[in-house]
Amino acid sequence: MMYWNGGWVWMAFMPLLWIALLVLAVWAVIRLMHAAAGGTSSRSRIWADSEPRETPEEILDRRYASGEIDADAYTEARERLIARRPRTP
Repeated sequence: MMYWNGGWVWMAFMPLLWIALLVLAVWAVIRLMHAAAGGTSSRSRIWADSEPRETPEEILDRRYASGEIDADAYTEARERLIARRPRTP
């Protein structure tokens, strides 16, 4: 009968164990869904997917407008991008 004296400890511990298991399961599901969607480990990346990405032409235009590249480099890069653009039938 001596081993039943600690029964109240298990009664207090079991709800905590189930809560911890539930939190772990929710965390695992969120982590798997994020990985399946092609996410990275960065937390800010979760919300970044809703924003459209810049096209190479837009990046080139922005760099030219900010003065990072000159007119000759812009023209050459623009021609290369146009030459590499996939053609639609």
